[in-house]
Amino acid sequence: MTTIENPMGTQPIKKLLMQLAVPAMIANVVNALYNIVDQIFIGQGVGYLGNAATNIAFPITTICLALGLMTGVGAASNFNLELGRKEVEKARRIAGTAVVQLIVMGIAVCVIVQIFLAPLMQLFGATDQIFDYAMEYSRITAYGIPFFLFSTGFNPLVRSDGRATFSMMAIIAGAVLNTVLDPIFIFVFQMGIAGAAWATVISQMVSALLLFAYIPKFRSVKFQWEDFIPHMKQVEAIAALGLTSFIFQISALIVQIVSNNLLKTYGAMSIYGSEIPIAVGGIVSKVFVIFIALIIGMTQGVQPIVGYNYGAKYYERVRQTIFLALKIGFGLSFVTWAVFEIFPLQIIQLFGNGNDLYFEFGIRYMRYFMLFTLINGITILITTFFPAIGKAKTGAFLSLARQLLILLPVMLLMTYTFGVEGMMFATPVSDVISLVLCLFFFKRELHDIHMKEELILSK
Repeated sequence: MTTIENPMGTQPIKKLLMQLAVPAMIANVVNALYNIVDQIFIGQGVGYLGNAATNIAFPITTICLALGLMTGVGAASNFNLELGRKEVEKARRIAGTAVVQLIVMGIAVCVIVQIFLAPLMQLFGATDQIFDYAMEYSRITAYGIPFFLFSTGFNPLVRSDGRATFSMMAIIAGAVLNTVLDPIFIFVFQMGIAGAAWATVISQMVSALLLFAYIPKFRSVKFQWEDFIPHMKQVEAIAALGLTSFIFQISALIVQIVSNNLLKTYGAMSIYGSEIPIAVGGIVSKVFVIFIALIIGMTQGVQPIVGYNYGAKYYERVRQTIFLALKIGFGLSFVTWAVFEIFPLQIIQLFGNGNDLYFEFGIRYMRYFMLFTLINGITILITTFFPAIGKAKTGAFLSLARQLLILLPVMLLMTYTFGVEGMMFATPVSDVISLVLCLFFFKRELHDIHMKEELILSK
């Protein structure tokens, strides 16, 4: 059966990047915004203890992101590399294996979370005041894990098929539904934090079902039933190129857990207590996700272009793509940095009321935490560039270094030295160190690409 030729190797880079990145950015930002709207409604309806509870529960989401993105990004990277090599059958099997893998993992994680929920909440840093809220919220949202994990993992494959707009609309549909259901369940039905949880689950179901319905509509490949029989070879290939995303999220998970416990421990020794730092830390992290969503959307547009052209040995197009993305990424970073530095009070106020200590800590925490957002976009784009060209180990190392080898030790050192306020300075210090490391590897890779290009021209 004939397939439509992939435009990744022929269309102008700028046009391709806009077609793929903009819908992904919009979908990611809408997704991030509905999480924030969720927090706003919880803050207004339950109070900052509700926000603190969702912060305690957030590592479960990160676990799902780790597994979903490992599968989705790994499958999409392999999918594009195989299409670039004209290996259509291999591309089909990679995508089919990913679908089954996502479904199985989603069910397994849901069951495990339900069984071990109470000890997980304790591990994630819940205080006595927060524990019941966190349990109620997480017990319900666990039912949405299979749908959330599938949506997260299947989205990159839909974009790799050139249907970024459909991918965007599937996520937006769930986000809009969640935003509508939140106030109804929380305020009209007076369900409190449980209402927010059920709104999230229903919305995740809708997005997942829309994406699942796309499977027979793929344009670059036409699936056969045997493509959905998992093989260890495909599972290993997916894991290899998805390793960077997995390590990034698992590293983030470890940082979240340590961060919550540091805020709990050192907050208890301060005038703020434990609950205010945990609530503020969660709010700032969720707001920061808006920026991360923009940059990740950019990387999701970059990866299929880079992967296809690297596989096809169109190295000039690879270079054009990454440099254009870096320019746009820096511009987005600057705008985001300016907003967070100028309007911290207004942003914190959106998430409900608190005392003077709450707002004082919140404003300072946000300003220092976001201090070097200016360079974050460059770091993330460079880190995700490597798995897109099949160099999973380098990408995995940079992800691991950013979170565990740099940020985690800096966090421990800063809190030990400055108490709970040391958490504010840990992120900007780590950002600078990470940028230097990423630039070193990026410069070396550009040299390797140039040498490959010279070799082709000399033949």
